[in-house]
Amino acid sequence: MWQRQECPGKRLCYIALGHLACFMSFRSRVLSLLVLLSTITYIDRTCISLVAADIKKELHIANDAWGWVLSAFALSYALFELPTGALGDRLGPRRVLVRVVGWWSAFTALTGTATSWLYLVIVRFLFGAGEAGAYPNASIVVSRWFPKQETGRAQAYIWAAGRVGGVLAPWLVLPIAASYGWRVSFYAMGLLGVIWLVVWYAWFRDFPSEKAGVPDEERTYIEANRRFKHNSHHIPWKAVLRSRNMWAIMLMFHFFMYGAYFFTGWLPTYLKEGRHFNQSQMQLFATLPFVLGAIGCFVGGYASDWLSRRYGLRMGRRSVGIVGMGLSSVIILSAALATDNQTAAVLLAVGMGFKDLTLPVAFAVCNDVGRSRAGVVSGAMNMVGQLGAVFLGVVFGYIVEATGDFNKPLFLIAALLLGGCLLWFRIDPLEEVVLE
Repeated sequence: MWQRQECPGKRLCYIALGHLACFMSFRSRVLSLLVLLSTITYIDRTCISLVAADIKKELHIANDAWGWVLSAFALSYALFELPTGALGDRLGPRRVLVRVVGWWSAFTALTGTATSWLYLVIVRFLFGAGEAGAYPNASIVVSRWFPKQETGRAQAYIWAAGRVGGVLAPWLVLPIAASYGWRVSFYAMGLLGVIWLVVWYAWFRDFPSEKAGVPDEERTYIEANRRFKHNSHHIPWKAVLRSRNMWAIMLMFHFFMYGAYFFTGWLPTYLKEGRHFNQSQMQLFATLPFVLGAIGCFVGGYASDWLSRRYGLRMGRRSVGIVGMGLSSVIILSAALATDNQTAAVLLAVGMGFKDLTLPVAFAVCNDVGRSRAGVVSGAMNMVGQLGAVFLGVVFGYIVEATGDFNKPLFLIAALLLGGCLLWFRIDPLEEVVLE
């Protein structure tokens, strides 16, 4: 029987909304919509993981086959991120976000109609194709609506909001699934995106100059200080692969994503089937990693900037990356070895917090080494990174099915995060990647 509890993510939401309410500028209202978009993105993304046990039981899906369901999303996300970003440059983020949010909301709802493993794989692949357009187009909005000195803060809110979505998801999805069945949870979550896109299309415009009511003072300030430009979404792979610095960056993020996708895709199944948590425990311990992850995103970004000003860019970027991925590796390994279930869950949450110290720093390094081609560098890094998510989804399931032990894959994740930590010693934010 589900019992009502206070959501530990509520305070985090109040803090974020309080900060947004302090600003009355139009660009802050734009940011509030992007924050909601990012939150919905992660709620819809993690919904399937929270009810995985129910789906697998009803459709008779083993863990190795379930890994392909999770990897279908990651694969399409990797394939469609650059094309949907290019479409946003061409058509404008207002129109493209309506299309991609409507698309993935439809496939969120259609997940609830699944009758077979193959159906699920196809629907989740198509769902990922839509979600792939969210963050590239949010970045386009930021480049058009925010002066350069505010883009970092705007991106920090957007990334942290994704973690807030992970915090809220168990408190929305699990009660609905417990009361009405897992299928209804997908129908309900699909509605969130539809509501958002109606508000977005009615209110938002692609440029401040197109939006009625923006004060002349604010519009002039934005246009005089922004870094808006049409981004190139073509990746010159030959030039990329000639750079040892680029290899280090891409491999680091590839290893990072093994850890990241465990928390997004496999954590609820690990807690329920591997650690035998009940629903009340699941709500708490599936939430905690995303709370600490949101904090990690903020702390990592601010710490890197502060250290860079004090000790130089190389030390500022490397130190946060090394500490974040290194400690995450050790802590996740400790969780795998822990005999007490709650201790293991807390250690995993702390591990995610340290891992996410690295997330904003990785994208900051792309700006450092890419300069005018930062979009190309971050696109290459993220595409190679998403392949880590694809592999993890499948490999995790096969290891569990072969060994019957949910802790065994954590040893692999810890080893790869350690590899990412070591790669930070090679990453040099002062070494420009020449892509001509």
